[in-house]
Amino acid sequence: MDVDLVVPMKHPRDGKSRLRGAVGADHHPALVLALAADTLAAVVSAGRVRRVLLVAADPDAVGELAELGVEIIREPPHGGLNEAFRHGEAQLRKDDPAAVVGALQADLPALRAGDLTAAIAEADGRRAFVADRQGTGTTLLLSAPGAALDPRFGLGSAAAHRRSGAVPLQAPLATLRSDVDTADDLAHVRALGVGKHTAEALA
Repeated sequence: MDVDLVVPMKHPRDGKSRLRGAVGADHHPALVLALAADTLAAVVSAGRVRRVLLVAADPDAVGELAELGVEIIREPPHGGLNEAFRHGEAQLRKDDPAAVVGALQADLPALRAGDLTAAIAEADGRRAFVADRQGTGTTLLLSAPGAALDPRFGLGSAAAHRRSGAVPLQAPLATLRSDVDTADDLAHVRALGVGKHTAEALA
């Protein structure tokens, strides 16, 4: 079964606060946009992905990402990351209540489409998640068909998703587990090989 994905995004000037200093202050928003652009470019080329909905704090600030083939809507006025995921899920289910909906982070610049496709295949219709490389966070959460996504992102989200009944996926999925929050994370994904947008932003 194909998957519809929700990807949240802060305003580029506000995102990735722990990465400040990786590039000059004037270039930080461009780096944040580049991380998202490489993530989304991989996502839209993955097998078994039907729709990609970007839930943005400011759609105008990220409008160029629509060129990648994603839909962009404004995040709800109140609430944090989990509320953004629930808002996107609700919009997608208006068109297909029985869909498999996924929550994906926007900071996976080394993502390979094959890793995302493999994760969807391993989930096989179960509510499941992919932990980050440290094993504490979550990079991808998938619902069962027509069932609630029930996102629990935040500190210790991998354990929270496991406690909520989501199945932890076991495949290596190195590029899907490698989100970027810190300078160490950025060095890690550069070693894996980032997409062209991030490479240009770091040049």
